[in-house]
Amino acid sequence: MKTILITGATSGIGKSTAELFAKQGNRIIICGRRKEVLEEVKKELSTITEVFSLQFDVRNQEEVEKAFNSLPEEWKNIDVLVNNAGNAHGLEPLSAGNTQDWDAMIDGNVKGLLYVSNKVIPSMKGKNSGHIVNISSVAARQTYANGVVYCATKRAVDVISEGMRIELTEFGIKVTNIQPGAVETDFSKVRFKGDSEKAATVYAGYEPLKAEDIADSIAYCVNAPKHVCISDMTIYPSAQAEPRTIYRKL
Repeated sequence: MKTILITGATSGIGKSTAELFAKQGNRIIICGRRKEVLEEVKKELSTITEVFSLQFDVRNQEEVEKAFNSLPEEWKNIDVLVNNAGNAHGLEPLSAGNTQDWDAMIDGNVKGLLYVSNKVIPSMKGKNSGHIVNISSVAARQTYANGVVYCATKRAVDVISEGMRIELTEFGIKVTNIQPGAVETDFSKVRFKGDSEKAATVYAGYEPLKAEDIADSIAYCVNAPKHVCISDMTIYPSAQAEPRTIYRKL
């Protein structure tokens, strides 16, 4: 049984990952911003396994510090960290970009990942074991117009993952970087400021990945034999050839 901490665990990939790991008999620490939703997920998963919840926004360093300091002693020994929390805001050229959107993406996708990792890594180093899974994106592989800042933040996740692996392998800590392609979650709804109709067009005419597909991939990497470290994984729906090319049947 492992103790697994997952950020962004109240919906999408994070929630599916928490559900799968719970079914596999692990103890789960679920993290999220929305207290009511967090409690609903905790109640649901508590019927399967031991669950602890931490309410905080990864973008706020003080909240991160306070949340981790509140962990009871019996929950501090974290075996696996899944850095899933992140966001995309807006789809405009840089010249028309909203700086608040830029800050939200940089703070959530990059700084938030660093804040959380900084709190977990020392204990992993102390016991010479652990696994960190960072959720990047195929946007890190190919920059596209009108999504420059988002692509840049996900490229940063790739670089951070590589750096973590260089720094942590000697301590027996595995680092896995996962790049999902088009996954049907609330991702596009958030990007388009709650416009459900516009978000739906992103997934029209083909079968996108599901959150469960990425959860399966995360679990595959975490459950690999001790001597095996899957460093990088790119996952597309079968209709997607690269970040900008999706073959639709409309």
